[in-house]
Amino acid sequence: MTPEIIFNTLIAILVLSFFFNQWINWLDTTNEPIKLPQEIADIYDEEKYLKSKKYDKVKTKFSFISSAFSLLLMLGMLFFDGFAFTDELSRSITNHPVLLSLVFFAILMVVSDIVSLPFSLYSIFVIEEKFGFNKTTIKTFILDKIKGALVATILGGVVLYLFVWFYSFTGHLFWLWSWFLFVVIMLLMTMFYASIFVPLFNKLTPLPEGELRTEIEQYCDKVGFKLDNLFVMDGSKRSTKANAFFSGLGAKKRIVLYDTLVDNYSKEEITAVLAHEVGHYKKKHTLTTLFLSAFQVGIMLYLLSLVINSSQISLALGIDTPSFHIGFLVFSILYTPLSMLTGILMNVVSRKNEYEADNFAKTTYNHLPLISSLKKLSGDSLSNLTPHQINVFINYSHPTLLQRIRSLNK
Repeated sequence: MTPEIIFNTLIAILVLSFFFNQWINWLDTTNEPIKLPQEIADIYDEEKYLKSKKYDKVKTKFSFISSAFSLLLMLGMLFFDGFAFTDELSRSITNHPVLLSLVFFAILMVVSDIVSLPFSLYSIFVIEEKFGFNKTTIKTFILDKIKGALVATILGGVVLYLFVWFYSFTGHLFWLWSWFLFVVIMLLMTMFYASIFVPLFNKLTPLPEGELRTEIEQYCDKVGFKLDNLFVMDGSKRSTKANAFFSGLGAKKRIVLYDTLVDNYSKEEITAVLAHEVGHYKKKHTLTTLFLSAFQVGIMLYLLSLVINSSQISLALGIDTPSFHIGFLVFSILYTPLSMLTGILMNVVSRKNEYEADNFAKTTYNHLPLISSLKKLSGDSLSNLTPHQINVFINYSHPTLLQRIRSLNK
């Protein structure tokens, strides 16, 4: 393809992706039933239902504004040679092929963080505050930003360095070395996320002895799940929303309950939620997702290797000298349509896994407290109870609440 065709393709992908996502959001906001289905009619009273719809519309409007701003920024960078300027600035700092890419992406990341800062502040301290969810203080926000930047700089810098080094010294087989690197990283993140990274941002404390722990331990003994690491996380320091998650493999597996869940739900409801998480482990969903993600990354890296050396790609952005960082940047945009397709497939698998985990909880514990907890989780977070089926198919990693309730009641 000529540089002109590549450039026009980039513009088309960015614009079409934006309008497609806005169309999906529009379908959701206009998908308002006259009356909620009977199975979920008790979640909201009339006042709270109207509040949930208002919350959804405010978030959708904010998403449109922030997405439109991002689109205009990207178009400006493309039409006014912003990436060529960043490349030239990076080359004025270093000519080392590996360090050059690190400097280039570092500049883009710093600028991106500065530009997105007002949107993050507005989302947390205006929208979430207005609807009663925000518990984040300015101090916590600043500390999160600093910690996030340090993790991204250290971990992201090392990964990117190795990625570019493979490209510089292993030739056309760099994608295989990079694939191995990313598989190792995904495995390590799966094993150590809750034990290393979560404590950087949240305090984890063992669930204390009492009725809840006894109920959970009795259930785990019943299903043969060895539970050594059961923690409560101080999620309330940032939000009133409740959650729980499972992380790790083998001896490193952990179940983490938000304190908002422990404080506001019955022991039966919490145990039912935990039974769902145990179901993911028993059904080997973590390993399945890890394998599929690795396969997806392998495809992406192989396709990247086919175009990374193309001089036409660099010329499309007004840059005469081909480089890894420009090739990777352009490819990341060109890959968007395929990424959406693989994302849909991953969501299909994820929704199937959620049904299986629900069924495990139903058959090994009790489906009624699970339904009760799911209703509370949706009601407490003002969730959209009636998303459009197209949005569910494309973007939802979980079935809708109504779908899960009907499945559990079978």
